[in-house]
Amino acid sequence: MIKIFQSILAIVVLVFSAGQTPVSAQRAGEYVFDFLNLTNSARVGALGGNQVGMDVNDLNFVFHNPAALNPNLSHQATFNFVPYVSDIRYGYAGYAHHFNQVGTFSLGIHNINYGSFDRADEQGNITGTFSAAEYAIHLAYSKTLSPKLTAGVAVKPIISNFENYNSTGLTADIGLMYKSADSLFTAGITLKNFGSQLKSYYDETEPVPTDLQIGICKKLRHAPFRFSITAQHLFDWDTKYEVKDGNDEVVDDAGNDANGFDQLMRHMVLGVEFLPAKNFHVGFGYNHRRRQELGIESKMSTTGFSWGFGFRVYKFHFAYGSARYHLAGSSNHFSISTNLSSF
Repeated sequence: MIKIFQSILAIVVLVFSAGQTPVSAQRAGEYVFDFLNLTNSARVGALGGNQVGMDVNDLNFVFHNPAALNPNLSHQATFNFVPYVSDIRYGYAGYAHHFNQVGTFSLGIHNINYGSFDRADEQGNITGTFSAAEYAIHLAYSKTLSPKLTAGVAVKPIISNFENYNSTGLTADIGLMYKSADSLFTAGITLKNFGSQLKSYYDETEPVPTDLQIGICKKLRHAPFRFSITAQHLFDWDTKYEVKDGNDEVVDDAGNDANGFDQLMRHMVLGVEFLPAKNFHVGFGYNHRRRQELGIESKMSTTGFSWGFGFRVYKFHFAYGSARYHLAGSSNHFSISTNLSSF
């Protein structure tokens, strides 16, 4: 079965290498299909927006690291909904199933709807309305290589529609997950969104948001706390960028005055969970890059911080997460999951 996984992994690498995907730092507006980086899960949203080293038997974490998929998730179904900025709505739904002697599979769909827009001609006359949306199928497979190590791969076909402009793409995630013998320490590594745009909106093909991420997680043995940290955007240390106006003059240079420690922290997502009971948890997170780039210097408030909680009722697990992006508002994440075999 390990040979099966190796064959699938080799095919994925060959296919996506043919796409000649460029690898560089992720900066806003430079990539197509950037919705792939949005956080769906309320639990992950509460922990800063990204965690690739956590193994907590939650199907939502497979979205961040396919190696988090394991046999314990068989028959688990999850649904997520996020009312985002303005009329934007997005979410994720998934289901997992384990096959003996083969491995564990999951199928999900990640979608975002940007709402309704007015269509106008060159003179500004309203001629109707149009919509915009993007979709990604999330097909993941994982295999336990040893009692401590799991490998996973996810293939993601993508469809994007903006009025009459359409695009398709194909990306993949490849990950590994390590768990200590006592399950108190886990670590993960993921190569995310490795692939290419297959059909462009125009004549020019745009790069996809490829990223390398590494995470670790530690649960205290004698205290109800779990700490986690994920390092992201690891293909480029420098997170500086410039925003130029129509005259090609710089109007914003966020991050250009950052020192070495600040640059380091912009790659980190920090999270901590309080676990007073088996079926209840409270989480807090901090995303330094989000705070530095979206906060207002005169009044930073809680920009970059996040929090949330989860609890079980009967056979369902409910979770809520809130992340402050800027003073204008926060995102609200709602998740519900259940194991269909329990009915």
